Amino acid sequence: MNVDNEPDAFEEVEHTADWALRVRGRDLRELLVNAARGMSCLLVPDLDAVPTDVERRFELDALDAEGLLVEWLSELAYWAEAEMLVFREFEITRVAPDHLEAQVRGGYASNLHKHIKAVTYHDLEIIKTKDGLEATVVFDV
Repeated sequence: MNVDNEPDAFEEVEHTADWALRVRGRDLRELLVNAARGMSCLLVPDLDAVPTDVERRFELDALDAEGLLVEWLSELAYWAEAEMLVFREFEITRVAPDHLEAQVRGGYASNLHKHIKAVTYHDLEIIKTKDGLEATVVFDV
């Protein structure tokens, strides 16, 4: 599932010494896609300039939805740090609060805007809103 960059899908949030991203989605699948897209937008100055010639498949498990969000973003951040590989297309083929299967496409970036050391659990809670789900993710940079 690819979701176009909707204006309310994600936004950078001011946070002391770290980066934070408020993410929204109608359901868990969309929240995860928007979180991944938002993090990628923080990593590179121009996400549209990143090619989509590299594909990876992921299968991740966690104890709960918050843990799954951290595992998902941590996996994507690992590839950015280890190989400068930034993803921009996200298709989640199977999702439950404790399991995720996804196919992603992206390419090698010439540089990263900032380096994400870790995706944290700091104040992380996925909350239900009238429009779906919302979470604020804090990145240690």
